[in-house]
Amino acid sequence: MPKSLKDLVAAAKKRIREITADDAGDAVKKNPKTLILDVREPGEWAEGHIPGALHVPRGMLEAKADLEYANREPRLEDRSVSIIVHCASGARSAMAADVLQEMGFGDVKSMAGGIVAWKEKGLPIEK
Repeated sequence: MPKSLKDLVAAAKKRIREITADDAGDAVKKNPKTLILDVREPGEWAEGHIPGALHVPRGMLEAKADLEYANREPRLEDRSVSIIVHCASGARSAMAADVLQEMGFGDVKSMAGGIVAWKEKGLPIEK
């Protein structure tokens, strides 16, 4: 039976760890080396993003995190870095966190509720 997006996200969420927006903000305060990874599309990023976040659209993630890819993202080379992935609502970030774990990243979390939850908590956004 074919799977829907909802099915794929639900399966990914069973294999990953999720944290709240509040916990994500606290994690960055406790460990400034924590990488906030924004997997939204460029237009979404331009509307506002978390200060200091790394922007890698979901469609480019596997390539940018691949150590053998010539145009990889240098900030995704260290497999031990703590990463908090977010998107708009938490679906794309769940699938992205799942993929990053498969690629060898050991400390990856998805931010439940995405940037929507971040904004609702009054946490900082920049354009």
